Amino acid sequence: MCGTLVSVPWLPELFSAPVLQQFLDKRRRDKLVAVPYFDGLMAGDPGPLVESFAGEPEVHDPVRGRIKGVAAFTAFVTETSAWLRQQRASVEDVEHVILDRHGFEEVVLHLDTDNRSVSLPIIVVADRLLDGRIEEVRIYFASQPLTGQRANRPPLLQADPGLPPSGAVAAYLHGFAAGDVDAIVVAFEPDGYVRDAEGRQHSHGGPDGLSAYYERLFSTGRGIPLESCAVVDDGRTCVLEYNVVRWGTTRPSPQAGAGVFVRGHGGKLAAVRVYDDTIPPLGRDA
Repeated sequence: MCGTLVSVPWLPELFSAPVLQQFLDKRRRDKLVAVPYFDGLMAGDPGPLVESFAGEPEVHDPVRGRIKGVAAFTAFVTETSAWLRQQRASVEDVEHVILDRHGFEEVVLHLDTDNRSVSLPIIVVADRLLDGRIEEVRIYFASQPLTGQRANRPPLLQADPGLPPSGAVAAYLHGFAAGDVDAIVVAFEPDGYVRDAEGRQHSHGGPDGLSAYYERLFSTGRGIPLESCAVVDDGRTCVLEYNVVRWGTTRPSPQAGAGVFVRGHGGKLAAVRVYDDTIPPLGRDA
């Protein structure tokens, strides 16, 4: 075993030595800065997870909604742990960043459910105190691959106009708000790609390229402004939590979402990965 696993959000010192060793063996690490979200859930013991919070547990889940309080959270952990075992769940790590007050982990959850396999991209964002304890956890994924339908997910956070990202991320967001396909495409590295909420990937050279994808998104005639709510950014990877408040000329019910922006070596976007359940106007599938 080698290396340190930096993830969010559970505090490793709260787990028993045998359980913690299982996490280390599974991840092939010799130290944990924090226990990953799904590892903690699948351990089946709510106690260390409850104690990882600074106050009352609070989790926002796309399917279960807001879970707050020890009793509700304990029931959620117990039920979710059992369900994950039934579905023979496995977790593929994608990206993680942990800063003083915020952190995120991005994974793909692989499930065997209803005689079919589902690969569900998920991002978990945690607000933390300086001592590592959690204030709140927010989870984002597209519900359709799991439930067969999109969910109407109201905003989780208020808009914060003082969070303007910079560089290629800002260029992308400005182009997205204006419906400017050319401005968006030029913000990507030559080998850059976007993965939409359903897990479909679009790249410059692919059969369903970047330009075609964004032209479909903006076919109503205008762009899609995003209200910026919170940012986790380590200089390479930026996670933006946002609200969708307008789609072209249509004003749908505000919807919560998150996007991951990975910068390439040239400073442009190597990847954009989308996590929301926003329903396009007139039910059009973008």
